[in-house]
Amino acid sequence: MRLLFLGDIIGRSGREAIIRNLADWREKLSLDLVVANGENASHGYGLSPDIAKNLHSAGVDVITLGNHAWDRRDMIGYINQAPYIVRPANYPAGTPGQGSHIVEISRGRRALVINVMGRIFMDPLDDPFRVVSEILSKHRLGVTVHAILIDVHAEATSEKMGFGAYFDGRASVVVGTHTHVPTADHRILPAGTAYQTDAGMCGDYDSVIGMGKPAALHKLVRKTPGDRPQPAEGEATVCGLMVETDDATGLARKVAPLRIGGHLAPNWPDF
Repeated sequence: MRLLFLGDIIGRSGREAIIRNLADWREKLSLDLVVANGENASHGYGLSPDIAKNLHSAGVDVITLGNHAWDRRDMIGYINQAPYIVRPANYPAGTPGQGSHIVEISRGRRALVINVMGRIFMDPLDDPFRVVSEILSKHRLGVTVHAILIDVHAEATSEKMGFGAYFDGRASVVVGTHTHVPTADHRILPAGTAYQTDAGMCGDYDSVIGMGKPAALHKLVRKTPGDRPQPAEGEATVCGLMVETDDATGLARKVAPLRIGGHLAPNWPDF
């Protein structure tokens, strides 16, 4: 199975690059599953139902979220109608939506996508290690599902690396989001799980983590109230992680970062 995970989509620039090009990328890369983090897709803050529908129609099979999941109040009423949108599984019981979703893929294959949020330097949610362990207790990689992808939306690199080590061999992919900067540590862990600490973002890198520089710098330098930072609107670089898995075991066989367009050195996976 060929999986593509796309890092945090930031505003119009990032989402339009994906909507415009994803059908072509799916064909060129022979992709079976595309997952993207969309928690910043709506003007940098949250995800609107209309934008979610547009991304899904363009070929994003599952959209994961994070700490901005509820910035758009209309998502609270919509998420239960849209199982392809997955919010962090370790939100308290009774929170709208679901923390995981199984996608039916060609030739009878199934992929499980899990979203979870870290707790270091972030909201003190339920224990993400325990919550994901409970979800995985209901599935067997390579038996009940052919692939498992976990999006770890977290600030601390240590927490994300710990997540990769803890679930190595129990998931096909563990990939981090939230910090918007792609890390250079993509690899297959010893027990067969593909890993990257942060997939980066899909947005304008001539910015401060996707936001326009003037308002972001005012906040950093002046430490006084100013305009709310808005997404930068230059050409987007689409960043993500591509993984090829073994359908029999669900473990990773190949892994490579993806970078297309914009301000970073391009990298097109050669699988």
